[in-house]
Amino acid sequence: MSDERSVLYGVVLAGGTGTRLWPLSRAGHPKFLHPLTGTEASLLQATVDRLDTLATPDRIFVVTGVAHAAAVSRQLSAMPDENVLVEPSPRDSCAAIALAAAVIARRDPEAVMGSFASDHLIADKEKFADVIRKAVVGAKDGLLMTLGITPTRPETGYGYLQCGGELREDGPVLQVDEFKEKPSYDVAEAYVKSGNYLWNAGMFVWRVDVFLAELARQQPQLAAGVSRIARAWGTAEQEEVLGEVWPTLPRISVDYAVMEGAAAVGRVATVPGDFGWNDVGDFHTLGEVLTADPAGNVVVGSDREADRPTVLLHDTQNLVVVPGSERLVAALGVRDLVIVDTKDAVLICPRDRAQEVKHLVDQLKELGQHGYI
Repeated sequence: MSDERSVLYGVVLAGGTGTRLWPLSRAGHPKFLHPLTGTEASLLQATVDRLDTLATPDRIFVVTGVAHAAAVSRQLSAMPDENVLVEPSPRDSCAAIALAAAVIARRDPEAVMGSFASDHLIADKEKFADVIRKAVVGAKDGLLMTLGITPTRPETGYGYLQCGGELREDGPVLQVDEFKEKPSYDVAEAYVKSGNYLWNAGMFVWRVDVFLAELARQQPQLAAGVSRIARAWGTAEQEEVLGEVWPTLPRISVDYAVMEGAAAVGRVATVPGDFGWNDVGDFHTLGEVLTADPAGNVVVGSDREADRPTVLLHDTQNLVVVPGSERLVAALGVRDLVIVDTKDAVLICPRDRAQEVKHLVDQLKELGQHGYI
């Protein structure tokens, strides 16, 4: 372990289409491939970049779908192509994480892995890395570690971790007593006031052998299937076994499949983190995270160096504008709106209803208009 970046194996989950970021995010070009970070880096590239002090490129894996594998490899040119693990169809997070854990376990049976979503923004990379290192200590002790985010407000859009006592004298490793679903506002307010609850950020750190053993205890069918796939990985039979077994795996999130049951028997712990975490779930959130002009307007990904402007605003406030076509987007005398312009679709909605954009996607599905999705 001469390289100080051999702290862990990083696994990045690059799935889902981000329906609340429609029409920018589409099935063919989902949100993690877009530069929504305030820089030229895509969300996926930013996720991998922030692991660079914790893992060398050959220790970073991305789990993604067939449709996005080539784009993922293009965006992550430093990472070996074989580290892009391609799932034939979406089976939710547990199967994706289990596949990565099983593949890593073949290479390093007691490896510590960290699992991260590809579409989160994190402001303070150094603080983030520090929290991961603390979580690795708990993981080496055989705990399934989850990263808890210190809440800054009563948020109803996130799940919560109910925390118990400290498990180590030398660091802030807290027992997780229970995973709580997304609460109502009043319940969320009570959680934050109590000081015993953290946001569940869906980031995990554990030894692969410990996770796979817990998976086998709670989800024997999923564990057996993934084990079969892993045995064939890298051989001539890989695609055949993957194609046969993958569709039989239960479609379930890792929280439901493993973490809730593990917490119930005292096997889950957390390290509280405060590193400017944001789940870029919708355009309103994006507007809060990225830099605004003095009137509160945020223009996402515009090329301000271009010969001609892509956005023209006059007497506007608190807009989130996403220019995604060759057209000029002009707005006058309006406030608190999301305006997204793409080559084949335009979205306009109030910022406080940005969460509901997914209903439009559902409507398009019902109409059979899959070309817009």
